[in-house]
Amino acid sequence: MTSTNVTEEAEDPGPGGYAAARLRLLTEEARSGPPRRTALADLTDDWLGGLFAAGAEGARGVSLVAVGGYGRAELSPRSDLDLLLLHDGTDPEAVAALADRLWYPVWDLGLALDHSVRTPAEARRTAGEDLKVQLGLLDARHIAGDLGLTTALRTAVLADWRNQAPKRLPALRELCEERAERQGELQYLLEPDLKEARGGLRDATALRAVAASWLADAPREGLADARRRLLDVRDALHLTTGRATDRLALQEQDQVAAELGVLDADALLRQVYEAARVIAYAGDVTWREVGRVLRSRAVRPRLRAILGGGKPAPERSPLAEGVVEQDGEVVLARAARPERDPVLPLRAAAAAAQAGLPLSLHAVRRMAAGARPLPAPWPAEAREQLVTLLGSGRPTVEVWEALEAEGLVSLLLPDWDRVRCRPQRNAVHLWTVDRHLIETAVRASAFTRRVSRPDLLLVAALLHDIGKGWPGDHSVAGEVIARDVAARIGFDQHDVTVIATLVRHHLLLVETATRRDLEDPATVRAVADAVGAQGTLELLHALTEADALATGPAAWSSWRASLVADLVGRVSAVLSGDAPDGPEEAAPTAEQERLAIEAVATGAPVLSLRAQTEPPAEPSGDPEPLGVELRIAVPDQAGVLPAVAGVLAMHRLTVRTAELRALDLPDGVDGSVLLLDWRVAAEYGSLPQAARLRADLVRALDGTLDIAARLAERDAAYPRRRGVIAPPPRVTVAPAASRHATVIEVRAQDAPGLLFRIGRALEDAAVRVRSAYVSTLGANAVDAFYVTQERGVPLPGDEAVAVARKLEEALRA
Repeated sequence: MTSTNVTEEAEDPGPGGYAAARLRLLTEEARSGPPRRTALADLTDDWLGGLFAAGAEGARGVSLVAVGGYGRAELSPRSDLDLLLLHDGTDPEAVAALADRLWYPVWDLGLALDHSVRTPAEARRTAGEDLKVQLGLLDARHIAGDLGLTTALRTAVLADWRNQAPKRLPALRELCEERAERQGELQYLLEPDLKEARGGLRDATALRAVAASWLADAPREGLADARRRLLDVRDALHLTTGRATDRLALQEQDQVAAELGVLDADALLRQVYEAARVIAYAGDVTWREVGRVLRSRAVRPRLRAILGGGKPAPERSPLAEGVVEQDGEVVLARAARPERDPVLPLRAAAAAAQAGLPLSLHAVRRMAAGARPLPAPWPAEAREQLVTLLGSGRPTVEVWEALEAEGLVSLLLPDWDRVRCRPQRNAVHLWTVDRHLIETAVRASAFTRRVSRPDLLLVAALLHDIGKGWPGDHSVAGEVIARDVAARIGFDQHDVTVIATLVRHHLLLVETATRRDLEDPATVRAVADAVGAQGTLELLHALTEADALATGPAAWSSWRASLVADLVGRVSAVLSGDAPDGPEEAAPTAEQERLAIEAVATGAPVLSLRAQTEPPAEPSGDPEPLGVELRIAVPDQAGVLPAVAGVLAMHRLTVRTAELRALDLPDGVDGSVLLLDWRVAAEYGSLPQAARLRADLVRALDGTLDIAARLAERDAAYPRRRGVIAPPPRVTVAPAASRHATVIEVRAQDAPGLLFRIGRALEDAAVRVRSAYVSTLGANAVDAFYVTQERGVPLPGDEAVAVARKLEEALRA
């Protein structure tokens, strides 16, 4: 049946003609989606227009107006008809009679009706008192009667909305947040409410209202398509259930998928989740912009009064190379060139998450427009920035969503597409697969002080369920994918094997602890064989807890935790053996010996700086910078570690790795030398000057340079944003780690001056640092200090514990 036939059949103003035409339209297989919704609105307009003409009988000063979804011509099969009978107030009795002639036929057909009869003044007053009424009137559309009356009301309502926007928009945002709290997030629910949940149709309508205020606008790319997809799903839901419902119940998903020609219920949910994610992200960006504009309007008059006119330039604070903070968001520096800096998206994301700030929409889109794939393997900086991002705690979620919205995650990790928006049909799981992986990383970030390799823990958390996008056992498939991804990210073969083992066995501890007899030695031995090493066991224990906590409240309990801890203790006993006496030291190189001899001869520190690079990603490209290799030889004396670390912090150099050790000199050379081999990186790209570093180091060692005071002055002048709340530092004594020294392990959030504070605290404790091994893994510092008493022997047990406790207190202060 053609649309012309439907329209002709509906020309009969009686309910029978309209009902038959409506039924034919809804059962037409050739027409669905926006065309059907528009045709249904047109058909309804014609019918109501006929009823109005028959009932008005020449009445003037009255019009019939569609509002809300009907006003937008978006009628789903079971949608309410939202109608306003508008009149000028001259003949109330005639208007009442006309209302009866309009409403009763609608009720007779069993259609849901939301109706009102008002003058323009009454409509505006009600809108001023009721935000929901005002939102409905923003979509007012004329159906029949006095067009001038409808047009005047539309103009007045829009003017009111724009004038009242500074007060109304915060109220609208509060409504959206309350609704999200009640209904949850559409993109994660197994039985979502397409209209009321966050990221649903109500939020899409709210974004239209924000745009109508002229105060801010939503990102438009993909928003119309996302809205259309949710409306299409709601249409199919109405047709398959025969009810006016917005909740996509489990038992109806297969039918709705079939109605839409979608493969199955999982494919349907992924489409719904994708649409909801677009709308939710657009909402986040839009409401952030609304807040910025309103704050700016509130501050501007005061600034004008203070400055005497003129517009102040926005304040920009550097966060990382090419990345700055401006107006509460992370934006790109003016000199940033995304097309030439493939690490920039990760660096910006890590800086944003660490600062607890959102990435600006403009910055993300600019990076996406100029982005190119990272070389394989990734540069060391890219890997470090990814680990920093993953270890930033709760702010990681919002930053990751911003990267996903513009396709940057898929560019960095192509395997991510298989788990993106993938539903988990398990009542225990709160999230889709991709969000669960990010949630696991968030949970794991709280455990970085428990493990010696937080970088491996965080990456394994990100990848542990990556195999759920493939057929078969997701742990087996995930091991293969994780091995490939970890190698591409740039981990060495040993670390790749550890990550793959963690992914393969991420369910091993909890399943064994809750389903096997732990008193059976074979059970414990089997777990020990699968894990293979103490370090891997430590990581697997933390990953197990993070995974369970990220799944949902039903997945973890004190009982499960105690069983897993018991199993870990038993496996650890099986795996334990004689610990190595510290890292094996390589023989000194010719350059190290030269520097050491020169330091003894001059009685002063000697240093060399050399840029470290990786081979270029392309044959014609430039080498990839790794940082600067700093090698220092110093005559053995007290205070070397805090002096060197403090000077580097003064020059805004970040320590990535560091080794300190006493060097045995060749025969015939008297004296003792400390050798420091460090890799450092400039915070904002400025190159260090070797002469100034050496001069400041000489002054620091002879006591004429007060490093602590200089660092305090700088921090006072340029206070750092606190950003994320990191887990507190943890200082422990490693039992039986060395026969010649006491090993004190420090795990803390990396920060400027951290190594200086550690060195000074150890000096204050009157212990001698025999050697040190410092590494920065993302935002986490994992350091080991081999210390002795002045006469060169390990510390007694009680004294070692006391030193560790004092060091931890100093770092927490």
